[in-house]
Amino acid sequence: MKICNSQVQDINTIFELYKNATNLQKEKSMIAWPNFEKKLVEKEIDENRQWKLIIDGQIACVWATTDSDPQIWEAKNNDPSIYIHRISTHPNFRGRNLVKNIVKWAIKYAIKSNKKYIRMDTVGENIKLISHYKKCGFDFIGLSRLKETSNLPFHYQNATVSLFQITI
Repeated sequence: MKICNSQVQDINTIFELYKNATNLQKEKSMIAWPNFEKKLVEKEIDENRQWKLIIDGQIACVWATTDSDPQIWEAKNNDPSIYIHRISTHPNFRGRNLVKNIVKWAIKYAIKSNKKYIRMDTVGENIKLISHYKKCGFDFIGLSRLKETSNLPFHYQNATVSLFQITI
């Protein structure tokens, strides 16, 4: 298993994983991701903020990071944190608890980058997902009704999010 930055040649795979995740969200009657802009992913790749976990030469999982997430975390955004977004796992690798591997990686990344927190959110109050993220090491901070969402993807509009955090 290897974690490294995604490359431009991974874009089709990344969008395939997003499509698979969106289909799963719809199947489970969850709030589904919108179609993300290709420019967004290209920018994340260019800024070394798009990541992939490779198992046996195949991209098993992707996610994005940022150092700032003010519309979701509001005043807490001032804390030195890494924010994880859009974890998407290939269907062949689901059920392997890959988020635990992302957490191990994120802890090392946060320490190296002098961050105090690893943070994540998910739209809605998905009890199974909350339980899963807690088992992966996150504290469930609670629910937050988003106020200003103009610069966020569509699924965040008028949304309540579940907030998660790991303190380093």
